Amino acid sequence: MSSTSEATITRRPAEAAARWFDICSYADLIPERGACAMLDGTQVAVFRAFDGTLYALSNLDPFSGAYVLSRGILGTRDGVPTVASPMYKQVFDLRTGVCLDDPRVAVPAFPVRRAAGGDRVEVALTDDRRQ
Repeated sequence: MSSTSEATITRRPAEAAARWFDICSYADLIPERGACAMLDGTQVAVFRAFDGTLYALSNLDPFSGAYVLSRGILGTRDGVPTVASPMYKQVFDLRTGVCLDDPRVAVPAFPVRRAAGGDRVEVALTDDRRQ
């Protein structure tokens, strides 16, 4: 189990430059399923919700230490889009990475977008968001 301090979200400084990485075609992301991408040594779980919204979180489950969040089950809790870890079933807010079962724990959330033209999905990393 990772320590809580390692899993806590760190706020990105305004001057931190984002590096955008091409992940896949938007059509390749199956709604309500995750995909994992390795970005400069960081595993990122990318999700496409039924409404088309994209989310990106660290793939590392801080409770089990396994890189499995991309295999989690998408859902909602009180209107919040979520992913439940396939290991011990903790639920994370897809927008922020905060664990809804234990708000002291969070995984990094990454900026994600559809690139110009809308076909490609991109995720951004900053130096403070690397694993």
